[in-house]
Amino acid sequence: MARRPSPDHGPSFKGWTRPGSIPPGGVALEEGETLDGLCGHWRIFQLAKGNRFSVDDLVTAWYGTTWCPRPERIADLGSGIGSVALLSAWRCPGAVVHTVEAQEQSLRLARKSIRYNGQEGRVFPRLGDLRDPGLFAEETPFDLVTGTPPYWPEGDRLPAAHSQSVPARLEVRGCIADYAQAAARLLAPGGVFACVFPNDQRGRALAALREAGLLCLHRREIVFKDGEPYGLDVFAAGRRQDYPEDFETRAQCPEAEASILIRRADGSVDPGIARLRLALGFPPGL
Repeated sequence: MARRPSPDHGPSFKGWTRPGSIPPGGVALEEGETLDGLCGHWRIFQLAKGNRFSVDDLVTAWYGTTWCPRPERIADLGSGIGSVALLSAWRCPGAVVHTVEAQEQSLRLARKSIRYNGQEGRVFPRLGDLRDPGLFAEETPFDLVTGTPPYWPEGDRLPAAHSQSVPARLEVRGCIADYAQAAARLLAPGGVFACVFPNDQRGRALAALREAGLLCLHRREIVFKDGEPYGLDVFAAGRRQDYPEDFETRAQCPEAEASILIRRADGSVDPGIARLRLALGFPPGL
């Protein structure tokens, strides 16, 4: 699975000051929770031993808001503790964000983080199933839809130790194909669907987009460590009907950008991931 981001380094770090406004706070920690830095001054509530935000969330929010930089409406599917939604909201301060999550314990944490960061007026979480064909019926369409699907079918891997992490790892409530189908229903004309999936299952992700009527417009590989093959692919897709003239060309050869390396062979942080993190309000060089 993807690795966790570096720990919080406070409001300033080696002369660098966190960008953006300071959140109102005022939300208390409960037993078993941590409150961690997310982006800029924003923070996120997480279970100490449960599912925590990761590189998957960072790259999905970054890639989606890079290829759709000024969305008015964003939807996040399977939003978990709200990390992708909050990262996207931080990068796009003019956007309204709607999320759907099936686990009550994750949704409770997301609501706390939304309140702590003062975003209750524009980030709207709900309990539900992303496979519901009536999802967001009153809010559709969206300029940007994001999702971080689980990687493996049940039985392919051992379940996570904590119940909250099981749906983030195994396909107990939908797979990459379900996320793509939902995005296709929700996207506005010209909209972007951003998602992440393991690079060793690239064919499966591309097939899911294609079968949902989506066209992969851009793809970028995230390499965990130099010399190691396993990593992530992050995708930006659009509706097939929005690209009728060059569909066949794009479908044959989706644009693959230069990969981003996280760790060099000696374990040091690569500048590529450091720049990505800086764009999301993390300290430079980490």
